[in-house]
Formats: sequence, structure tokens, C-alpha cells
Amino acid sequence: MADATALPRARRSGGRNLRLWLPLGWLGLLALAALFAPFIAPHDPLAQDLLMERLPPFFIAGSEPGYWLGTDSLGRDVLSRMIYGARVALFVALIAATITCVFGSILGLLAGYYAGWWDRVISRLIEIWMAFPPVLFAVLLVAVMGTGLFSVIAAIALIDWTRFARVIRAETMVQSRMDYVDSARIGGANRLTTLIGEILPNVLPSIIALLMLEMGIAVIVEAILSFVNLSISTDDPTWGSMIAEGRGAIHFAWWVLLFPLIALFLTVLSFSTLGEGLKQRFDPVLQ
Repeated sequence: MADATALPRARRSGGRNLRLWLPLGWLGLLALAALFAPFIAPHDPLAQDLLMERLPPFFIAGSEPGYWLGTDSLGRDVLSRMIYGARVALFVALIAATITCVFGSILGLLAGYYAGWWDRVISRLIEIWMAFPPVLFAVLLVAVMGTGLFSVIAAIALIDWTRFARVIRAETMVQSRMDYVDSARIGGANRLTTLIGEILPNVLPSIIALLMLEMGIAVIVEAILSFVNLSISTDDPTWGSMIAEGRGAIHFAWWVLLFPLIALFLTVLSFSTLGEGLKQRFDPVLQ
């Protein structure tokens, strides 16, 4: 007789695979487009041609061959600017999220495992840091440090490390009470070896999920800062600056706003979904 639970298990497995492959597909496509932007982009993203201003995308009457997603008010190709904007978004997401992850996770591991004064100092620091509104704090930091890509990365890293520290601290506290930790200590492992060799692998799925989530948040923060002209130069294409420009022309050139907005939404959603999928796939507790 066939196993009655085989079909539900297969469906759950298929759903988990879908949560991995769909976001991976979009992010992989985006990464390839960003990496090979000079060869893929049909036009120079900075080239202006007022004779080509506000051309509609290819599926609307009046479009021009070669301008697949239309042009903006200065005649710049929307698709080319989106491709080059993906470079900025992914670069900020990768660098800022990695720095944030490493710094916050180390503090969370130390606070959750060593407890005592480690926990008291780090917990108070987290509480103080979280008292500042994150978006306003980011705008203030960039305004003080000056505009530029590395100022944006520094602002994100300085703001969002608390998310990692809080979650990883709680996870580490739970893991440190498990029997396998006591077994490692009885076996002669010192505290640092136990933390790195025993607890860290079990906390790692949560770190990966948070890292993916942070990449999505970094993309949003960069878009917000470029929306208010606090990211890179206003001449360089970013999704946030394209959205800001398209907002003023939404009634007669809606595609300038819509397409970068869709790309931003899909990218953030993909990072979030991928994080959850990876956690479900590799978390030993869920397995």
C-alpha cells in the first residue's frame, strides 16, 4: 500500500524548491545583466536625445525600434538605465549586507553565549541604537558623510547591525542550553571552540535568512536615498532616481516610473523569499 504521506511530502518539497528557484532565477538574471551591462544595454544610459523624449514601450503604438521600455523626458533609454541601476542596487546589497551581517552576528553570538557583562553591554548598545528612526538616521548619516556609494553602504551597516545582533543573540541563548553544548564541554572543548564548532553551525541558517532579508532592505534604503538625491551622482542611473523622475511624469510617461518600481519590488521580494527558502532547506530543526 502506498504511503499516505508521500504526496503531501512531495507537495511540500515542490513548494520549498519553488521558493528557492524562482527568486534565484530572478536574482541570477539580474546579476548577469548587471555584470554584463556594457554588452547587454542597448544604449548608453547617459545619452540624451530630446528628439526621442518620452517614447512609449514596444507594446504601445508610437514606440521606436530599439527602445524596448521607452525613454524618459531627456530621451534616455529606460531599459539601459534599469540595467545599469541594477549594478548599483546589487553592489550596495552585497557589500552593505555582508558588513552588517558579520558585525551584528559576532556581537549576537558573544552576547548570547558568554552572557554576563557581554550581554549587558551589547544589549544596552542595541537598545540605544534602536531608539533612532532608521530611515531618518540613514539620511542624517549620508548628509554628514557626504553623498556617494560608500557613504550609503556605511550608513546601512551602521544602522541595521542591531537586527542581526538581536536575533542571533536569542538563537545563541537557546542553542547554548542544548545537550550537545554540554557534551562538547564535557569532552574538553573550550568555550570559543564550542561557540564556533557547535553553536555557530546551528545558528547559521538564521544568519543566512537574515542576510538575504538585509540585502533586500539595503536595496530599498539605497533606492530611498537616491530618490532624495543622497546616493550617487544624479547623472548616474539608479532605480530610486528613476522612480523620482517618473513620479512627476506618471500621467503622460508612466513607464518611466512603473518599470524600475517593478524591478525594485521583484528584487526585494526575491531576497526575502530566498532567505526563507534557504532557512527551510538547511535548518536542521525544520528538517
